[in-house]
Amino acid sequence: MTNQNLKKIVTAALLAAMTCIATMIIKIPTPTFGYIHPGDCFVLLCGVVLGPAGGALAAGIGSMFSDIFSGYASWAPATFLIKALTAGIAGLLFRSISRRSHSAGARYIAIVTGGIIGEAVMVIGYFLYEAGLAAFGTGALNQASIAAGIASSATGIPFNIVQGVVGIILSVLLLPVLSKVPDVREWIGVGSLKAS
Repeated sequence: MTNQNLKKIVTAALLAAMTCIATMIIKIPTPTFGYIHPGDCFVLLCGVVLGPAGGALAAGIGSMFSDIFSGYASWAPATFLIKALTAGIAGLLFRSISRRSHSAGARYIAIVTGGIIGEAVMVIGYFLYEAGLAAFGTGALNQASIAAGIASSATGIPFNIVQGVVGIILSVLLLPVLSKVPDVREWIGVGSLKAS
C-alpha cells in the first residue's frame, strides 16, 4: 500500500466519522418522526474529496452508523444506499464539471450542481423507502395501502429538501477550508480556493 493510498483511507475514515457525528449531534425533529441535520454537508464533501466510489462508501457508512447509533436501525440499509448514491453523484458531477474549467467559480458551480442532483436523489430515495415502509406496515399490500404510504411519506419531502439545501450551503462554505490541506487540494484538482 502506498503512502497516498493510506492517506486516502484515513481521510475516508475521518470523513465517514464526521458524517456520522454531524448527523447525530445536531438534530431538529420533524413531525414525520425524522430529523433535519447538517450531516449532508459531509455526505457531499465525501464525494467531492474522495471521488465517486470512495466518497460513496464513506458517506454511506458514516450515515448508516448514525442511524444505527440513533435508534433508527430499520432505516440503516436504505440510508447506506441513499447517502452513497448522493455522495457518488455529487462527486461524479463535481469532477466532470470542474475538469472543464479550473477556475474557483467553476468549482463552486460544480459542488452546487452536484449537490442539487445528489440531494434530489436523497429526497426521492427517502420518499420511496418511507412509502414502501408505510404500505408494508398496514399488513396488506394493496392499492389503498400504497396510496396511504405515498401520502404519508410525501409529508417528509419538504423537510428533506431543507436538509439538502443546508447541506449544499455548508459544503460550499467548508470546501475552501478543506482545500487548504495539500492532499485534498491535489485530489480535487484545486490550485487554491479562496475562503469566504
